[in-house]
Amino acid sequence: MIRTHAAGGDFGHLRAEFSLPESFGPEVLAEAEAAVVDPLESAGEREDATGLPFVTIDPPGAKDLDQAVLIERVEGGGFRVHYAIADLAAFIPPGGALDKEARRRGQTLYLPDGNVPLHPPVLSEGAASLLPGETRPAVLWTIDVDASGEPTATNVRRALVRSTEQFDYEIVQAAIDAGDPHPSVAALPELGRLRRELAIRRGAVELQLPEQEIGGDPDGGWALIQRPRNDVDAWNAEISLLTGMAAAKIMIGAGIGVLRTLPQPDAEAIEWLRRSAQALNIDWPEGKSVSEFLAALDPGQPASMALFADTTRLLRGAGYTAFDGELPALTTHAGIGGAYAHVTAPIRRLVDRFATEICLAVSAGREVPEWVRAALSEVPEQMTASDTLAAKVERACIDQVEAWVMAEHIGEEFDAIVLRADDSKSEILIENPPVMGKCAGEKPPEGERIRVRLTAVDVDKRKLSFERA
Repeated sequence: MIRTHAAGGDFGHLRAEFSLPESFGPEVLAEAEAAVVDPLESAGEREDATGLPFVTIDPPGAKDLDQAVLIERVEGGGFRVHYAIADLAAFIPPGGALDKEARRRGQTLYLPDGNVPLHPPVLSEGAASLLPGETRPAVLWTIDVDASGEPTATNVRRALVRSTEQFDYEIVQAAIDAGDPHPSVAALPELGRLRRELAIRRGAVELQLPEQEIGGDPDGGWALIQRPRNDVDAWNAEISLLTGMAAAKIMIGAGIGVLRTLPQPDAEAIEWLRRSAQALNIDWPEGKSVSEFLAALDPGQPASMALFADTTRLLRGAGYTAFDGELPALTTHAGIGGAYAHVTAPIRRLVDRFATEICLAVSAGREVPEWVRAALSEVPEQMTASDTLAAKVERACIDQVEAWVMAEHIGEEFDAIVLRADDSKSEILIENPPVMGKCAGEKPPEGERIRVRLTAVDVDKRKLSFERA
């Protein structure tokens, strides 16, 4: 793996470029400290669920732990999913300094040298985080699932929980592969596979593109890493999706809520994808849906990578749709294949706190709090703005590390996969190190492996230039 040197690894210029906040104001911090000592009583009575052996599954080193899970097998071949979600409403007075600052930020932003949190760390990494061995206020979802993976009953209420273990994805995967999973997630593979099969039948679209990540370098700099998604990643995501779909069903039934939506791709876009598959010599069997076709591809093949890159065209136009009364024209998310809402990451994402309060109120037969109703007209715009910023910051960080990594390798040649191409340039993925770039020259076939030469690096503008070798 090619690595950077320790020098030049500062992301402060990106924080300044995007005007990211450096800290929280004194009023926000004071309110957070007070909430730790005396959480809001308005959250109401809580069920004592501290006896349930929850575990968390997150990236290594994570401290802002939103979710804890326990999956039980039940008689008849079904499952009972217990999913505890951090209860931020227990710490944030509506209309207070914390609330206003969270609305301004929208979500946590992650940079290699430290995040820009949605909430002060005393909450996000402390009193609200579902850290192991700590009793925490939570919103507890219990979802009964039949032997086919379909939910049959949902219960959501406030509770006290205590996580017993903090795992990362690799640890859980290794334990499952060794035949020795933790009892709390021993049923995760079976349920995860069932939910994946249902997702494909629903028409869900999953793009299995390799993920670029930035890791610390032993020499003090930064390294680019291409991390393949393992099974536990996918299965764990299915538990979150199951909960988000249950939340959407509750809100649609009540006629009030905020959904994550995406329109269905039109026939022209799907036909364009078929032509792309044909050009890449990928067989698309007659009668196979987009979802079934994509799920059967080998994500490690160059042609598959190129087609997944093309498929992003089908997933444009995602947004947040709020309603109070009449249902909106669009209530579904085409990428998921059904109605869906964000409720499982309130430490890191603003909208989850409001959607969760709606589900709690509806499930308890109470009126939705007025402060939640009043926010519905603003939260979609706040989330859209923060999503846009988060995407820009993530891309800028990767582009910057790519420039640092490659700056000393001008003139060298690399193996690359052509993801997209037009008459004058192509988008390529270098395999080692995992770098995305533009290659000038005659249009090569998409999905083809080619040899390229790095001709220039502009570190300040975060730009790389390649040509066909």
